[in-house]
Amino acid sequence: MTGAGAGCGTSAAGGGETAEYRIEDLAHASGATVRTIRAYQDRGLLPTPERRGRANVYREAHLTRLRQIADLLDRGYTLASIKELLEAWDAGRGLGGVLGLVAEVHGPWTDEEAGRISRSELETKFGGRRNEGAIEEAVELGVLERVPGNDDEFLVPSPQELAVAVELHAAGVPLLAISGHLRELRGQVEHIASRLLEFTTEHVFARYLGPRPPTDSDAAEAASLVRRLRPLAQQTVEAELARAMRTFAPRYLHHHLHPRGDVLDGDAPRPVLLPLRTTQAVERLVGREHIATFVAAATERELQARTLDDLAANHARGGKIDEMP
Repeated sequence: MTGAGAGCGTSAAGGGETAEYRIEDLAHASGATVRTIRAYQDRGLLPTPERRGRANVYREAHLTRLRQIADLLDRGYTLASIKELLEAWDAGRGLGGVLGLVAEVHGPWTDEEAGRISRSELETKFGGRRNEGAIEEAVELGVLERVPGNDDEFLVPSPQELAVAVELHAAGVPLLAISGHLRELRGQVEHIASRLLEFTTEHVFARYLGPRPPTDSDAAEAASLVRRLRPLAQQTVEAELARAMRTFAPRYLHHHLHPRGDVLDGDAPRPVLLPLRTTQAVERLVGREHIATFVAAATERELQARTLDDLAANHARGGKIDEMP
């Protein structure tokens, strides 16, 4: 660059060449807007540019910093947390370990590979009829994703999940019932995932998550732990689901084969499905380990109250009969 008015160029500096930019050219090179660059300067996210005459001169370091900010925003960081990370970088602590940890957490949590399916293939799998409402529902749920510029093809993030829906529909389950079941199941699984994250954060990752960004070595150790613990979440849920099915499936079968209950012991517990929001509300009141006890006690109390109400109502009716001439 030969002057402040040049678009972008190079000048000798310490035996090398350093690119220089006006703010408009920096915006073009980085993909950010001029307004965004100025906002980052005001927040202290960008180094102060060199003042040359009436113009500000930016260098390669500014372009690198803008690309770092864009990358961190894509990873879900807020501008406040990005400022802390960049301050740690400027202090010589580095971003490599932190970005490695972020990449590990954002990485795939399954070995399943996404697929594609055409609209005609989709219709064939679900009975050969066009059902735009069902497709919209699947897109909303994330079972299908639209391909930009191509209305006849869809991305399938989880082919296994789509295959389950196909089998259920072939067995006679309506599409709306399948999507409703998935919504309910998703809420329950998200609750399980949240509890697992709270548990591992409290007992494993709390030491890495202080008020300041972790050091490179701490972040690398935490990333290694994420890699080791990642499969445990799925394995735990699979094992517990298998145990629950072993427990409840025979009971459901006996219940429907013997609706009068002559096979099951009268004191044997039977499964009762409650809405997710109900169990969550009870958990907030009494804690997860006391949910079953609370529900049982509340049920018994309701039964006793209704029994007393019936007795009182019968007594009142009897009294009125006795008073008749």
